[in-house]
Amino acid sequence: MPPRAATMLEPHTPPDLETEPHVIVRGEGVKVWDSQGRSYLDGVSSMLCANLGYSEPRLVNAAADQLARLPFYASYGHRTTDVSLALADDLARISPIPMGRTFFANSGAEANDSAFKIAWYYHRSLGRPERTKIISHENGYHGTTVAAGSATGIGHIHEGFGMPLPNFLKIPCPDPHSPHARGLTSDQFVDWLVARLEDLIRGEGADTIAAFIGEPVLGAGGVIFPPHGYYQRVQEVLARHDILFIADEVITGFGRTGSMFATTEFDLSPDMITLAKGLSSAYIPISAVMLRERVVDVLVNGSGGFGHGFTYSGHPVAAAVARESLAILMERDIPEYVRTMAPVLADGLDAFRGAELVRDVRSHGFLAAVTFDAASTGLAEGQLGTALMARSAEHGLLIRAIGDTVAFAPPLISSDAEIKTMVDCFGAAYQDVLDSIRA
Repeated sequence: MPPRAATMLEPHTPPDLETEPHVIVRGEGVKVWDSQGRSYLDGVSSMLCANLGYSEPRLVNAAADQLARLPFYASYGHRTTDVSLALADDLARISPIPMGRTFFANSGAEANDSAFKIAWYYHRSLGRPERTKIISHENGYHGTTVAAGSATGIGHIHEGFGMPLPNFLKIPCPDPHSPHARGLTSDQFVDWLVARLEDLIRGEGADTIAAFIGEPVLGAGGVIFPPHGYYQRVQEVLARHDILFIADEVITGFGRTGSMFATTEFDLSPDMITLAKGLSSAYIPISAVMLRERVVDVLVNGSGGFGHGFTYSGHPVAAAVARESLAILMERDIPEYVRTMAPVLADGLDAFRGAELVRDVRSHGFLAAVTFDAASTGLAEGQLGTALMARSAEHGLLIRAIGDTVAFAPPLISSDAEIKTMVDCFGAAYQDVLDSIRA
């Protein structure tokens, strides 16, 4: 009998696998259950997105109520729905930038694609059609659609697809543990990074560059926290050359770093912010691009027509769930809760600092990572991380391996006891893998 996935082309999965997929069938709070009845603490909020956990009744009821009232009507050609407009108002009230308008899409990649198109539209409206190039980071992740995937700086996203497209440029990853940072102070490393950005702009010509996109914390590239002052210096360069700054907050938005937006947490001032995951706590697909007032002013006074959008932009059921998600975040002050609980996660993982094979431990809010040095184990790159992820599941914890980095991003409602249990499960898995290597 063929495996259950024989009829499904799974995302980010080699299509030639002949094993059964791990099938999750139920969730409650911060736990999920698989088709075999086994339960797991979800240490990564599925894909860093189930921020309010599973089976939150207010989100379920918001979807059901909207389905009963108006399941769908398209936002198109100056016709929209009341709930979509209300969600835009909600976001304007909490926006960390001087607010213009919000454009709705369905995924983080669509939001980033839309931000690129808006950047192109912005410059064309100013009579600068030659500004088409997009700058992003090596190891940055912005999605896997053709444009967002081209901005992504991770090789396996491109392999086999003939990507990236032309005009998508990369600068070095701002990873304090990269080889480029060896022997440098933090300030010297920032100087080196900014010089590489300046070199690229000089070589390409500032008048050919439309925008730069960056994650406040680089997620899928390894949970990388750029050095202090890096983005402030980058913003100075971008402003000098009139290059738009897009902050990709698909992962960091809505409380994960301890503020509603990482833009606030790290004192950034972008022209656009792309959002997804936490906007609806992943209960239903929705994403957004928040546009600074000055960008909207150019669009309004520009060429007139705006030929961009999706059938499901601002889907009313998704908008209703997102509105309720925002209400919960604010009523329960989830960002403050994250700030209060973050030391529990940080202290728990700090116990691994200096342990055998551990190269680095880092965290901020409910984002954390432990990076391992597998060079001395005889394992191929990524095998140690995969082994740790597999053994963690056997101990009842779901985490994510990014090469030989293990990522943690628990739901934002995780309790003190749940976080400590996650760390304990990981510790047991680490000891199992260590014993296996020694043997």
